[in-house]
Amino acid sequence: MPLPLYLLAMAVFAMGTSEFMLAGLLPDIASDFDVTVGTAGVLTPAFAIGMIVGAPLVAALARNWPRRPALLWFVLVFAAAHALGAVTASFRIMFATRVVAAVANAGFLAVALTAAATLVSPDRKGRALAVLLSGTTVATIVGVPGGSVLGTTLGWRATFWAVAALCLPAALGILKGIPAGRDKDEATGRPALRAELAHLARPRLLLVMLLGALVNAATFGSLTFLAPVVTDSAGLGELWISVALVLFGAGSFVGVTVAGRLSDRSPGPVIAVAGPLLLIGWPTLAVLTSWPAALFTLVFVQGALSFALGSTLITRVLYEAAGAPTMAGSYATAALNVGAAVGPVVAAATLGTKAGVLGPLWTSGLLVAVALLIAFPLLTVITAGRSTGALL
Repeated sequence: MPLPLYLLAMAVFAMGTSEFMLAGLLPDIASDFDVTVGTAGVLTPAFAIGMIVGAPLVAALARNWPRRPALLWFVLVFAAAHALGAVTASFRIMFATRVVAAVANAGFLAVALTAAATLVSPDRKGRALAVLLSGTTVATIVGVPGGSVLGTTLGWRATFWAVAALCLPAALGILKGIPAGRDKDEATGRPALRAELAHLARPRLLLVMLLGALVNAATFGSLTFLAPVVTDSAGLGELWISVALVLFGAGSFVGVTVAGRLSDRSPGPVIAVAGPLLLIGWPTLAVLTSWPAALFTLVFVQGALSFALGSTLITRVLYEAAGAPTMAGSYATAALNVGAAVGPVVAAATLGTKAGVLGPLWTSGLLVAVALLIAFPLLTVITAGRSTGALL
């Protein structure tokens, strides 16, 4: 894999830390702003909504920009939003900074995903995506738990400052590793924007985007509210939240790495195996949370299965949108973050029910079940072809 791909993953690490870190900080944020945990939880879908709207919009605006300055500006705006979030005393301003950061993140990912696909041969998009997403999975292993510990010891605002600081070496990496000017694939012969947007009318692309969104909704629905599961249901101390996040992140790294080697040539078996196991895992986790050993084991397994299945489906988005070279990354980003926006909102609604803090786990199981009910009858359609072949 080319060096620039790993430099992009470094920036994704900083952004992934921000996107996931609220899972361990929500109780403290809620207390500081004098709101409920459920209300503080809307900061996660706020980030996701900013990415949903920002991904296609910013990708369309930036499609004629050279990649290096575009990626650099996105990282710097992202850092500035976190610096403001670290000092604000207003929940509304905090909400706004999450949206701004999300738009910058969306623009970065939309350009980076497209760039990653062009840095490798056409049949290695899954491997390239795995490297890029490794930044996110390493964030869940190192950045998010580290942020949780930092938030516990120095306050949640210190975590926001740390994320802003992480953006500086990422920006330097972009300056040093991404070529200046335009790449050969950015020549004038690429499709017009209208032609690229027309791909969204293709049923197979919409299908894999929907499935990716459902699986990611299940992932974020539970991950966002993992902290109260550890402290309330399992009855463990706050520092155990970091342990759970490390295990989820380690599992996600394993999942995305294994799937990255299989999703290009064998997406069907990944979906057929990981899907049912993921479906079984969420309700099993809900039942066994009072046993710490089972809790932590299943958190690792669910992280692996969630990212194996999710990254495979997002790889299919990149394949199905290959005819939209400057917008494909934004379609993948939007699919990921529709799920990241919907999942926590639906999960939060269950916190006030009899299910309590376990409601998000049951919700995740339901979301995966819906995805599989759609996917399995159409599995051959979803996995047919590895490029821009005929669609439905």
